[in-house]
Amino acid sequence: MNLPLTLANLAGTVALLLWGVHMVQTGVQRAFGARLGQFLAKATKNRLAAFLAGMGVTAILQSSTATGLMVTGFAAQGLVDLVPSLAVMLGANVGSTLIVQVLSFNVSEIAPVLVLIGVLMFRRGTAGTHDLGRVFIGLGLILMALGQFLQLIEPYEDLPSLRMLLGAVASQPLLDVVLAAGLTWAAHSSVAVVILVMSFAAKGVVPPEAAFALVLGANLGTAINPVLEGAAGNDPAARRLPLGNLLNRCVGVALALLLLPTISRWMVRIEPDDARSVADFHTAFNVVLAVVFLPMLRPYARILRRWLPSRVDAADPAKPIYLDASARDVPFLALGAAAREALRLVDILETMLQGFRDAIDKPDRRQITEAKQVDDILDRLNSAIKRYLVSLDVEALGEEDLARLNQILVFSTNMEQAGDIVDRHLLGFASRKLERGLSSSRESREELLAIVDRLLSNLRAAATVFMTDDTRAARLLADEKRAFRQIEARATKAHFDQLKSGNDGNVEASTLHLDLMRDLKQVNAHLVASAAYPVLERHGDLLPSRLKKT
Repeated sequence: MNLPLTLANLAGTVALLLWGVHMVQTGVQRAFGARLGQFLAKATKNRLAAFLAGMGVTAILQSSTATGLMVTGFAAQGLVDLVPSLAVMLGANVGSTLIVQVLSFNVSEIAPVLVLIGVLMFRRGTAGTHDLGRVFIGLGLILMALGQFLQLIEPYEDLPSLRMLLGAVASQPLLDVVLAAGLTWAAHSSVAVVILVMSFAAKGVVPPEAAFALVLGANLGTAINPVLEGAAGNDPAARRLPLGNLLNRCVGVALALLLLPTISRWMVRIEPDDARSVADFHTAFNVVLAVVFLPMLRPYARILRRWLPSRVDAADPAKPIYLDASARDVPFLALGAAAREALRLVDILETMLQGFRDAIDKPDRRQITEAKQVDDILDRLNSAIKRYLVSLDVEALGEEDLARLNQILVFSTNMEQAGDIVDRHLLGFASRKLERGLSSSRESREELLAIVDRLLSNLRAAATVFMTDDTRAARLLADEKRAFRQIEARATKAHFDQLKSGNDGNVEASTLHLDLMRDLKQVNAHLVASAAYPVLERHGDLLPSRLKKT
């Protein structure tokens, strides 16, 4: 027996198991994530419905963490109250045990068939079939890893030193809980850890009582990550759900540890098969926890609200509000958060344009300075959105999600570039005009104010197109580019007329006015490019070039 080689193979087998679980979860999220999220948001009318919805969604996603992230996002948007959110998590904890129940039966022989089916589906052209292929491949890899794991430990199961080590660990249930909780936290998967425990139990490497303690640790460990990921947030209210889920599991684990000898005897009598008894205990623990806590969720939620009240403070305006780091594991939630944050860029750019308009109407140095300072907020927020989008796992994104990610990037980049033009050129013009004491005619000022009003209207239209994906609104916005070209053409003609007249005073004012028209046209071009062009291009309504074919 070559122990170092066996340990290396064992580590590789565990890695294969984790990758299989990852493929199942990402495949399901790509195929059904958005629809499951919509279903979950609607199915939280009461505690029982929320519990069943959480169980059903998690049974499909095979990730209670993903379900928790969804419902946390809905709670942050005010769509779901804390009580049904906690009920969803209780259901999610039960739902995550169902795949373990399936794998507790001897189904490893069908692993190659599942991989074959998955590969054939993966090679198909359609995105939905492609994603389901990932699920089948992942299930096949999980079963292969289990079979390989059992083969690897078989030569060592009667080794005296291993028996002595495991016997020492088995006699300390609390140590088992801590060990499994740490392993689950590191692996980000309670399913994988419970499957490993089942394998140990099936070969008799650990006694039932120790196996059950390890299962308790896995249940505790899976609730730790959401709490740690949310710890960096400034609003304590955002931590209510993950912390509430962790606390009820701590209570359940503590009570189960006290009764573990009695529970072990009952479980062995009910299910003599050691692997099946581990799966049954895993399910029973979460079902009992749900039965105990469901009736008490309302007072429990009141305690959490009192303990973690919403923080009210004057936040940095450049600080992201919706970019939840814990939502990055659920693509459609993360993209929704990024889109909402991108809409804040519209509000900031509108503030800058309104500041420019006010500076033209009633020049004021302080007002111009304040409007220019807003550009820094725009730049910082745009950078935060880009960093958030770049941090997403591209492998977990379907074709639609990837297209939406690119659309958000294009939108935020164009908003930032439009803000730079307003800051450096438009507000710079207003500042120079004030310093030089230049004046403009009433007609020129009214024309300029009307154009800025039109630009503000186009900015709001861009936000609407970005969120609704409406092709008619996109066409109307795209037509504004032609209108601004005509405005620039009229300003150019007026400028040349001034040059011909030989009036030097009017020529300087005309030059500034022409530069201003070009800058306004450029801002409008960014608004069109930010929202209208991506929508029209996706629907096949945009020509690749305006050049006439020869």
